[in-house]
Amino acid sequence: MTAAADPPQRADLSAWLAVAAGTLGAFMATLDISIVNSALPTIQGEIGASGTEGTWIATAYLVAEIVAIPMAGWLQRVLGLRTFLLMAAGLFTAFSVVCGVATTLVVMILGRVGQGFFGGVMIPTAQTVIAQRLPPAQQPVGVAAFGVTAIMGPVLGPLIGGWLTENISWHYAFFLNLPVCAILAVLLLVGLRHEPAKWHLLREADWRGIIGLTLGLGGLTVFLEDGQREQWFDSSLIRWMALITVTGIGFLFWGQTAARRPIIKLKLLLDRQFGSVAIMGLVLGVVLYGTSYVIPQFLATLAGYNALQSGKVVLLSGIPSLLLMMLVPVLLKRIDIRIAVGGGLAIMAGAALLDANLTAASTGSAFTVSQLLRGVGQILAMLFLSQAVIRSVPAADAGDASGLFGAARNLGGSLALAGISILQEQRVWLHSRRLEESLNANSLSVQDYLTGLGRSAGSPDAGLRLIGQQIQGEALTMAYNDIFWVMGMVTLAALPLILFLRPLPQGAPAASVH
Repeated sequence: MTAAADPPQRADLSAWLAVAAGTLGAFMATLDISIVNSALPTIQGEIGASGTEGTWIATAYLVAEIVAIPMAGWLQRVLGLRTFLLMAAGLFTAFSVVCGVATTLVVMILGRVGQGFFGGVMIPTAQTVIAQRLPPAQQPVGVAAFGVTAIMGPVLGPLIGGWLTENISWHYAFFLNLPVCAILAVLLLVGLRHEPAKWHLLREADWRGIIGLTLGLGGLTVFLEDGQREQWFDSSLIRWMALITVTGIGFLFWGQTAARRPIIKLKLLLDRQFGSVAIMGLVLGVVLYGTSYVIPQFLATLAGYNALQSGKVVLLSGIPSLLLMMLVPVLLKRIDIRIAVGGGLAIMAGAALLDANLTAASTGSAFTVSQLLRGVGQILAMLFLSQAVIRSVPAADAGDASGLFGAARNLGGSLALAGISILQEQRVWLHSRRLEESLNANSLSVQDYLTGLGRSAGSPDAGLRLIGQQIQGEALTMAYNDIFWVMGMVTLAALPLILFLRPLPQGAPAASVH
């Protein structure tokens, strides 16, 4: 009774500055996931990368982030929260500069790996700052602020990257992090106190798991990205990558049995509810990162959109997400989790299938309805799944569950980008051959059409080149339709998993998860 009568504890200015620092760091990291998407065609051209190689620029960040997220808590305990965040922000900015000055694909990928790792550790740490520096009564404000950054960062990325590319240079999509990091450093120095490092914890780390996670994910990514181009196991590179992947997975499972505290607690996946949530998180990553990559590529390649115009189309999905974010407390209390997650996944599947009917003449307006629907679907699915992550495991495992869910979602994005590269290459070839087979060289209508093209172009050879370009354009459009159809069907296939979800406890406060 005495405790209940006490006035509620209030956070001071330094606590709010610390929360602002953590949120700003998380926003910077989530923004850079997608800031290159709309500018990717321009970047590829300047560093000499092909369309399929360009997916590495996006994939490298996601893979590094998957490795980093489970390590964030351990690194924080070793270095102390302020020192850890200052080092992460500084190195993230340094690797951003590497990306900004890159002139080759290799240098760009190295920079993106560094960005992904040090940006990845800043995201879950923002939640730690909220939990440590804010009293329970004020934590929902911090959780809401973090939620807005988690949703809006990937959505605003293509728009900001596009604007900088069109008005200044794509290099500034990376140099932008320099002033932001300076502000972040000041906030951290003022808002957090110094904690001594605990170097003895280095001996307790699950080094087998860390090595296994790095080798397994790195090898798997190279295997999937380059397998089609290298003719799979006909290539020694792919055979080596397969061996590295298997070795990495072996080390990861060795760490599960030998380490006192594994880097990532895979046994949580054996829980029926959490395993279902993780699979749905994987699917969520496939759709979120897959669509944010494919839409700018389609608009740049077939509609002739510049980076800024593509970014505006991607931004549409953030509008309903931001509006619904304000209704979080009401939604959590009034809507059953199975209905919310099922409805969110169904809406996202419908949006993907809606985009599977594009034509070579489609422009950004063709994505308006699907993008708005996608924004509604992703906030419903992500919001309620994030609550299910925390509620489906014991309180002691909440941090591990959160990291595993974030890793699953990013893994879905990485697999989506690799799958898109493979699917696009295969389906463009298939559709091109089918279209060519339908054009009979002895057909009078085909000959008349070619003659007309030749007259308008000034020579018969130019007419042949034009019809070749038309075939490629139509084949590429059909390949993009296939990609959207696959994403829609994968999402629908995950819908039955909602039956394994349990209702959220009544009156429980909203939990935060990346």
